[in-house]
Amino acid sequence: MVDVNQLVDVAGGVQSKRVFWDQEVYEQELDRVFGRCWLFLTHESLIPNAGDFVTAYMGEDKVLVVRQRDGSIKAFLNSCTHRGNQVCHADSGNAKAFTCSYHGWSFGMDGALAALPLEQSAYYGKFDKAEWGLRPVAKVDSYRGFVFGCFDPQAPSLPDYLGEMGWYLDTWMDGTGGAELVGPPMKSILRCNWKVPSENFIGDGYHVGWTHAAAIKVLGGPLSGLAGNAEIPFDDAGLQVTSRHGHGFGVIWDGVGLIHNDPAYRIYAAEKQPEVAAKLGDWRAKLYMGHWNAGIFPNCSYLYGTNTFKIWNPRGPNEIEVWTWTLVEKAMSPELKREVVKQAIHSFGTAGTLESDDGENMETCTWSNRGPQTRRGRMNSQMGQVNDTEHPELPGIIGKNFIGETSYRGFYRFWAELMEAKDWAAVRANDATWKEPLIKGAAKAQGRAA
Repeated sequence: MVDVNQLVDVAGGVQSKRVFWDQEVYEQELDRVFGRCWLFLTHESLIPNAGDFVTAYMGEDKVLVVRQRDGSIKAFLNSCTHRGNQVCHADSGNAKAFTCSYHGWSFGMDGALAALPLEQSAYYGKFDKAEWGLRPVAKVDSYRGFVFGCFDPQAPSLPDYLGEMGWYLDTWMDGTGGAELVGPPMKSILRCNWKVPSENFIGDGYHVGWTHAAAIKVLGGPLSGLAGNAEIPFDDAGLQVTSRHGHGFGVIWDGVGLIHNDPAYRIYAAEKQPEVAAKLGDWRAKLYMGHWNAGIFPNCSYLYGTNTFKIWNPRGPNEIEVWTWTLVEKAMSPELKREVVKQAIHSFGTAGTLESDDGENMETCTWSNRGPQTRRGRMNSQMGQVNDTEHPELPGIIGKNFIGETSYRGFYRFWAELMEAKDWAAVRANDATWKEPLIKGAAKAQGRAA
């Protein structure tokens, strides 16, 4: 059992380097993080018809996600109940049944065992098929068309799990009639721990002007001025948010479409902003025109305004399989959707300009901790901690600029809580006090500054 108190100091804004390498930590994560949290599976637009399916991962478990005849969506472990062979090897498709290639056991789209060869002659007609269907994922639900699954029947509902983050997600998921993903996903392998890209996407505005200095100069546009970490107007450039269950984001005000210098997209967003304001109010209209680096805990990340959507599927403590879709709004014209897809692939596709920059850092952040002496060290995430506070109108804990590590601290606060908690009941017991260590950390930071 890992002593989480030795790994994360929430109020201090410090983490142990073991969190990026250790096998024991990873095994506990599979049980207590990936075994408990809601994990992204697919978008409803990618499985619109009865029998449509995709295969996905929940942690390291392969799952089969299927649209049912009644329009609902179910998910099952992609493992035959006879001898454990993978039942479906296709990434996606449409099927009335799924038949194991090893011995021919056949399962309906509802997961029930429908038929098996030699049932009468080999099993003498005594086999109870009702007992041997595919194991279902305990909970499957959709939020604004984005489909998630959860193995833990005691977990909160999906809306409750998203919590305050749902208020923010509605900005682009619901503000103009909904969003969808363009697939199938691009897939690649990175030799890094899953938390490195998760923390990068959830709150790292600090690296943009340095890691991507050459790339943003080439891409052009207003954000090219960040190259070299040039000074910016910190107090009004954006903000960061962290929420109850570790979700969060940073936003650059008026940054939508700027990384690509994409005027057609910016014109579209500007025309839609009044619609968002009328439906959701001024704050979310302002957020709608921003550029977000964001995460849904634990391993779902996206950039709204650059419009890439990713899952970091863990493959051990030092490798992940990256799945990348493009995020578009349903109301966009086909021409604009194609342009958004092209630009998203150009920047954050498998061979994207910015993706390549990030990949090298993410791998090095992981493998540099292979050495036992290095793993005894600590990592610092105190940037902007002095400003973490509650806001009179915005949910969650707010950091007052997009360059800061408020979202990092919130991510590891919840990670540590899950790793230590016996079950969801123990997590719920902290609902009323979850902000306290972050506020305490801000007070400590103010003391250090003084």
